[in-house]
Amino acid sequence: MLKSVHHIAIICSDYKKSKAFYTEILGLEILNETYRKERASYKLDLALNGVYVIELFSFPNPPERTSRPEACGLRHLAFKTNNLNQITGHCQKHGIPVEQIRVDEITGKRFTFIADPDDLPIEFYEE
Repeated sequence: MLKSVHHIAIICSDYKKSKAFYTEILGLEILNETYRKERASYKLDLALNGVYVIELFSFPNPPERTSRPEACGLRHLAFKTNNLNQITGHCQKHGIPVEQIRVDEITGKRFTFIADPDDLPIEFYEE
């Protein structure tokens, strides 16, 4: 039946700001960028290490969605990292607030959170 996650779709409020965040700061690769005139919106296909993972959409005046604390729906987007200190330092260098590093009580692994330009929680989980 299911083989893997195909992609995650994110709707942003400021396309240029979110595009820069996901590509320039997080380093995702642009696979394809499409402007859909009939919808006045962009669709940006992004990859991580060559694997298609995120569709970033813009729409005129999207409604706000509650994302914290513990709202119903998608809780957060998590990325695996081999060096949590490196990624948190990189984020801080770009002026992105980083939550205090915590330790997963079940796995003993370190993790932390930042937020994208629309306050979507982004987790970095150290493997």
